[in-house]
Amino acid sequence: MSARPSPLAVVAPAPPRSPWQRLYSAGHALRYIWYRRRARRLPRPVVSVGNLHWGGSGKTPLVAALAAHLRDSGRRVAILSRGYRAAGSGVRMVSGWDDGPLLGPSTAGDEPVLLAGELPGVAVVVNADRAAAGQAALERLDPPPDLFILDDSFSHLALARDLDLLAFPLADPFAGGRLPPSGRLREPLAATRRAHAVLLTGEGADAQAARTLARSLVQHGFQGRGFAAPTTVLAPRRTDGQPLAAGSRLLLVCAIARPDTFHAAAERIVEESGLTIADAITFPDHHAYPPPSLAKIAQRLRQSAAEVVLTTSKDRVKLLGRLHAPLAELPIEARPEPAFWRWLGERLDEIVTSAPPPAVTAR
Repeated sequence: MSARPSPLAVVAPAPPRSPWQRLYSAGHALRYIWYRRRARRLPRPVVSVGNLHWGGSGKTPLVAALAAHLRDSGRRVAILSRGYRAAGSGVRMVSGWDDGPLLGPSTAGDEPVLLAGELPGVAVVVNADRAAAGQAALERLDPPPDLFILDDSFSHLALARDLDLLAFPLADPFAGGRLPPSGRLREPLAATRRAHAVLLTGEGADAQAARTLARSLVQHGFQGRGFAAPTTVLAPRRTDGQPLAAGSRLLLVCAIARPDTFHAAAERIVEESGLTIADAITFPDHHAYPPPSLAKIAQRLRQSAAEVVLTTSKDRVKLLGRLHAPLAELPIEARPEPAFWRWLGERLDEIVTSAPPPAVTAR
């Protein structure tokens, strides 16, 4: 893999000067003003985890780490997700306190199913209307959740939140610093003024770089804290529980926003594990793997004489049980720095203390 960028590499670009970029930014500002008084509120604390990029920011491992930490601290946590590119509609209970995942990725979305499978004791609810999803969780789960995490929801202004966390990937923190059509930012960097904290993600992210990131965003209106949330790539593991034999030939398969990060991590981990990469196939982000795609994978397996398909955790939930070859995943964990957990605990205590008593939900 290439060397980790220095802290100076995360200095934010200056606000855009082009008329189009200013117009686009003004449109986002007006949208925020419109929703500010219209956003619905749930009777429990709401923590949003999102990004300003079009994918590839390490957000899903961060959501998993956040939910696991809060669950282990004694809170009943429900994750609310839109279920991006899922075929289902309405409120879908992907998991409850003791069961899950109850639905497949085609109905609920790949990321919600992944989170439901990796987080026992955490509920996952899907609906494009996150307020409706939260209300359904309060009515259907027994006992009801006492905290909500909004997955990929920084731009979902229809539901009020108590904390907004923004993920910035170390490898590409500002996505070129521009909005469409010339850039890859969902919102202008000025939107960071709505965030309470920014988290620098990716392998090698450290506290110094995270503080530099936060300071560099001040020129865009950001007034919160900066924390490191480095990701760690774990050893590849087969989904059937069998060990990966040394010397095994692997076919890399992924459908994520930044396939280069998966390939680089796989090359390093595979070399350390005594495995061999025979070939690689990349599909578009959130690809559903219809039969022609499965046929392509099977063909490349034969051509490359690969023995095992190695994929991401997000792709694993869509490929499991659909291939005539062993399937392995390359797990990735987010490990936020201790200072973040202290800050988060203090902020949640303040929110709970200042909030009115929750309304009793009729059953």
